[in-house]
Amino acid sequence: MSEQSLFAGLRGGARIWAVAAIHGEAERLAALHRRIDAAFAVGDQLVYLGNYTGLGPRARETVQELLLFRRDLLARPGMDPEDIVYLRGAQEEMWQKLFQIQFAPNAAQVLQWLVEQGIGPTIAAYGGKVEEGLGAARESISAVTRWNSGLRASFRAHDGHTQLASALVHAAYTDDGALLFVHAGIDPQRPLSAQSDSFWWGGAGFATLEEPYEGFRRVVRGYDRRHGGFQETAYTVTLDAGCGFGGPLVAGCFGPGGTLEGTFQA
Repeated sequence: MSEQSLFAGLRGGARIWAVAAIHGEAERLAALHRRIDAAFAVGDQLVYLGNYTGLGPRARETVQELLLFRRDLLARPGMDPEDIVYLRGAQEEMWQKLFQIQFAPNAAQVLQWLVEQGIGPTIAAYGGKVEEGLGAARESISAVTRWNSGLRASFRAHDGHTQLASALVHAAYTDDGALLFVHAGIDPQRPLSAQSDSFWWGGAGFATLEEPYEGFRRVVRGYDRRHGGFQETAYTVTLDAGCGFGGPLVAGCFGPGGTLEGTFQA
């Protein structure tokens, strides 16, 4: 993949709404969308920070809500498709890896790990059964391939879901250098182009940022693997308030220059 396809550019000098990890909480997302819709103004942009599914049981409904709200926003005068950005979260990364599981040296072990990370409800939401997958993975490559093919076909049968999965980017940033949006974290010792898995599995270095990273005034993330709750510092903002783990879903509204103007939650 080219660097251009890995990152999305946002217009600086405008308001940007950022939505934290959702984890299949479709009802909370719909409620949050209503609040954003009422406050969304001409020139605003919207970025989702990953982990749309996983943990919660309503993966399909969550993706459908994402698609419907996108349609509604794009019907507004002045809105452009590039004004709405979706980051790849750890759950989406694992979902992609799941469709390649037949190539893993130990497919059963890999699938078990994915389930432990919360992907089971998403498999079920698209018609798959984890126990059948584990049994197939233990049986043979051809058996797990058949199981995987059935799951993939079910996923593709839902209009727009595959297209959304293929449109995910690793990070997004404003063209004025004010804001960098990531899923779970960054490694401050590595350049943006070399973050790789740090976007999904990193985070330890994120909390220790004491100066702008790569010139960005602030780095915003949507998921904290340590579940430390909403946090704002001079150089970072963590929007994750525990949605999927009993907490609310949060959206932040960032003004020109990276200022957090306010938050909504549902």
